[in-house]
Amino acid sequence: MATHSIRDYNLESRDTSDHQYHYNFDTVLRQFMMRSFQPFMVSGKALEMGCFKGEVTELLSQHYSDLTVIEASDELIQSAQQRVGDAARFVHSRFETYETEERYDALFLIHTLEHLDEPISILKKASSWLKPQGVFFIAVPNANALSRQIAVKMGVISHNSAVTEAEKLHGHRCTYSLDTLERDARQSGLEVIHRGGIFLKPFANFQFDRLMETDIISEGYLEACYQLGMQYPDLSASIFLVCKRSQN
Repeated sequence: MATHSIRDYNLESRDTSDHQYHYNFDTVLRQFMMRSFQPFMVSGKALEMGCFKGEVTELLSQHYSDLTVIEASDELIQSAQQRVGDAARFVHSRFETYETEERYDALFLIHTLEHLDEPISILKKASSWLKPQGVFFIAVPNANALSRQIAVKMGVISHNSAVTEAEKLHGHRCTYSLDTLERDARQSGLEVIHRGGIFLKPFANFQFDRLMETDIISEGYLEACYQLGMQYPDLSASIFLVCKRSQN
């Protein structure tokens, strides 16, 4: 698509004057995300597709000594490398142009699928990088998150799956719910072996950041929200799939 040639991946990752891209709450969410993945993680070679500033890369490096990262932003690669050192190999490339003969035991596509111009074609391509019994972890922000539905009722967002102007500035192309995420996974030829939600989210990110600076939000409260996310995945902050290559 023509949009590939005009996207500025460095610019998309930066904060803007009126919208912050990364919040302290994101760090909390990523830690809970890894807990959700843990029962399905396998040993061996891992590939992370998109790394932002390396928080997930750092968490993955604790499980995988052989970790490769593909990232289209050279600024983000620099930030992630400063964070993890030689714990991962970085490749500066778009997924669309990345080619490899390597096959991986685990692939991680974390809060990145919603940024892609052609998500199904990338999922198809990525599935070819999996070993026959490899596992593909896909996580995205949830269109039906409780905080997002509250924003819709407040008139801040037009509808649950809307892509806001701020999200567009940061490269979002769509906002997934569990049904549309599974649809794209299945159309790409992946077999979904598990699905779930991560962290029931009653507040927006900036609200969580402010509350976590006080004694209003405790570790016990965060843990309860994580457990409720498993109970009510459709209201959670993020949704995820664990997939394998289809045997058909």
